[in-house]
Amino acid sequence: MNKKAAVIPGDGIGPEVVGAMLEVLRSCNTGIEIIECEAGSEQWERNGRRDSTYIPEATSQVLGECGACFKGPTTTIPEPGAPRSVAVTLRQRFELYANVRPVRTYERITPGRDLDFVCFREATEGLYAGVESDVGPGAAIAIRKVTRRGCDRLLDAAARWAVERGMSRMVAITKRNILKKTDGIFWESARRAAGAAGLGVDEIYIDNMAQQMVLRPEQFNGAVLASTNLFMDIISELASGLAGSIGLIYSANIGDAFAMFEAAHGSAPDIAGRGAANPAAAILSGAWMAGHMGEADVRDAIFSAAEQVINGGGAVTADIGGSATTSQMSAAIAGAAAASLRR
Repeated sequence: MNKKAAVIPGDGIGPEVVGAMLEVLRSCNTGIEIIECEAGSEQWERNGRRDSTYIPEATSQVLGECGACFKGPTTTIPEPGAPRSVAVTLRQRFELYANVRPVRTYERITPGRDLDFVCFREATEGLYAGVESDVGPGAAIAIRKVTRRGCDRLLDAAARWAVERGMSRMVAITKRNILKKTDGIFWESARRAAGAAGLGVDEIYIDNMAQQMVLRPEQFNGAVLASTNLFMDIISELASGLAGSIGLIYSANIGDAFAMFEAAHGSAPDIAGRGAANPAAAILSGAWMAGHMGEADVRDAIFSAAEQVINGGGAVTADIGGSATTSQMSAAIAGAAAASLRR
C-alpha cells in the first residue's frame, strides 16, 4: 500500500485544525509519510491570481505520487471567473465519486437524541458538474448530469458499506415525481444495488426527507442514506446540525484508486488565528485516513479518545460547551489516544 499522504493545511482555520490533526497522528506514531503542500484561495491570492486553479502545479505533482490526501478547509471565492473549489477539483480529477459522512451524536452534547447513520453523496455529477450556459439576457441554465455508471458505482459502494457493518437498510433520496429521468436512473440503480446486497430499500422525496430529519431523525438509525450531489449536500448538512456542531462531522471522498479526507466544516476565516476552532472533525477525518492506509489500531485509538474527551467536557471548545482552545482539545485527544495504544 502507498503510505504517502499529501496534507493541505488550507485557508482560514485550516492550518490550526490540520496542525491539531497531525499532532494527534504523530502522538500515535503513525507510519504514514506526511507531505505538506499548498492549495486554496489564500495562496492563489498571494500568487497574484495567476493560476487557473487553486491547486499549484507542485501540489498537483505531489498528489499524483500519494495514495491519499487530507484536505484542510479551503475558501472558494464566489466570483465569476474564480477557480472551482479545491474539493470539487480533486473529486473530479481522481473520480472520488463517494462523499461519505457518518453522522452520530455524543451523549453529553445531545442528551435525549441518539443518532447513528451514514450519508453517501454522489460527488462527481449532478449540478456540481458545473455545466452552465447563458440562454439570454438575465437568464442562464445549469445541467443536472446523472449517469447510470455514476449512480451504480456510488450505490454499490453504499451497499458494501452497509453489508460490512451489519446494516440492513438503504434510503434513496430523490424527487422522482418531478425529475423523472435523472432520478429515475438513480432509483433504478438503488433498487438494483440494495437487492444484490440483500438490503431493504426505501425511496423518500427530498422535501419530505428534510421534514422527517427535523421531526424524527432517529428513524434513520442503522441506515445508509444515499442521494445525488446537491440533495445529499443539503441533507448531510442538516444532519450535521442535529449532531450538535459541524465541528464534529468528519468525511471522506473515496474512489477506486485514491481517497481524500476532510472535515465537513468550512474555513471560518472570522475565527482564524484565535484558537477557537473545534479540531474534532479534522482529527477524526485524519484517524479515518490512518485506518484507510492500514493503521486500524491508530484509527480506533483516536476515535475512542475523541469520544472520551468530547463526552467528558473538560477539554472541549466553546461550540460544544467548553472553554478549551483548539490546541488544548487536540492535546487531550492526543494524550488519551497515545495512552490507549501503550496499553
